[in-house]
Amino acid sequence: MRSRDNINAPEALVLTMVLVSAADGGMTDREIGIMSGLVQTLPAFQDFTSNELADVTERAASLLHEDDGLEHAGRLLRAALTGKLRETAYALGCEVVAGGDGARRQSLEMLEYVRGELGLDTLISAAIERGVRARYQRVEPTD
Repeated sequence: MRSRDNINAPEALVLTMVLVSAADGGMTDREIGIMSGLVQTLPAFQDFTSNELADVTERAASLLHEDDGLEHAGRLLRAALTGKLRETAYALGCEVVAGGDGARRQSLEMLEYVRGELGLDTLISAAIERGVRARYQRVEPTD
């Protein structure tokens, strides 16, 4: 992504998911599967192909290895996402954390970073988190 100063909204949504997923040092197969499923089903990705997903994921991961990669990622997100898409990006990041192999400290810290970079309201962010958590809660069997 370094070679580009601009990304489009679907690329920014994928970048958000990759940031959160890779925050702990790598992306699990489960997290990649969640991202792929979201890209295949959500209207925000209507014209986005699986080849584009692979390309953007690879570029986003390599961006994190650059000296100022996280700051650059933040600039790209702010430029590409406006209004409700910022909330959508945060929700997608929450989906990856909740559906992955467990919320690790690094992933939660990255969600906090994304929330700050996108200037999201804390009440809206809390509502998004609560909604996502509710979808992934396990139902305990009754005796």
